[in-house]
Amino acid sequence: MELRLRYAPEAVNAGRFAADIVVSAAQVSGAELDYSVRSLAVVDGIIEDFRANGIVSAQLGETLFGFGCYVGEVMVRQGGAAWRPVAGEDVAAFGFPLVVALPSGQVCNPIGKVFRRLENGPEDSLPHFYTVFAEPWRRV
Repeated sequence: MELRLRYAPEAVNAGRFAADIVVSAAQVSGAELDYSVRSLAVVDGIIEDFRANGIVSAQLGETLFGFGCYVGEVMVRQGGAAWRPVAGEDVAAFGFPLVVALPSGQVCNPIGKVFRRLENGPEDSLPHFYTVFAEPWRRV
């Protein structure tokens, strides 16, 4: 899928994508996204609404990318993570040129997770994703 993104899909721009989706979510659905862990349930609900309306990722890939950056920004701000670029074969493996590196050294793909949430439904819960990857490091 080819995305027409407002900024280059680089780690340095992930926060900009997240900030844009915060504004869009407020304007379109009245959702308040405040970068808290609990806000991931709000994003999860928005994605579920898309799913319930039969929307597929090809219809709003740029929006999903923005929500993925938002999920990653929650991990950065609340879980001590950092955005990291990927290149070459890693892009093929992750599907996107940026991922989140956790304090443990573990890497996760919040952008890909948001796309999977739309495709697979609640089994790919975003709050659960945070709990598995970032919550242990938040307590440290």
